[in-house]
Amino acid sequence: MHRLFVAIRPPDAIVDRLIDAMDDSPDFNWQSDEQLHLTLRFIGEVERPTANDLVAALAQIRAEPFALRISGVGRFERRNSGALWAGVEPRAPLAALAAKIERACQSVGLAPERRAFHPHITLARWKGRRTLELESFLERRKDLSSDPFPVDRFTLFESRLSKHGAHYESVADYALA
Repeated sequence: MHRLFVAIRPPDAIVDRLIDAMDDSPDFNWQSDEQLHLTLRFIGEVERPTANDLVAALAQIRAEPFALRISGVGRFERRNSGALWAGVEPRAPLAALAAKIERACQSVGLAPERRAFHPHITLARWKGRRTLELESFLERRKDLSSDPFPVDRFTLFESRLSKHGAHYESVADYALA
């Protein structure tokens, strides 16, 4: 089985900016630079034939390159866990690309994605109650932003989980043109 997702990897200067926004708070499990990406579609575990079909289907996607910028921070919360994230703008070209990727996924037999698309780059995760720490981080980093950066490709990644966290390997790169 292959655990896959489709994402955009920000350029090094943006990754550096995101890492600079992280602090040394032990209350959060900070993402490593290797883990910083903008997920366009989480696929999950698939057998090799489906993975091969997906590689081919994604290669058929045509979209124009566009520019993004980091814009603010936020959080997703569950009962006793969650994620801190950096927002990105504009959303329209991302949503259009994500919709094409979704159609490609469904064309190879994957179930439709039921969650709403909310483009972001995860910075950290947490478990337990962190109300004060969350509010403090969000207030300190509320103005996080960047200059526009070019998006001229997306990548199919394989995620390998270990006791040290997730490790991502590029399976295929797709140029926008």
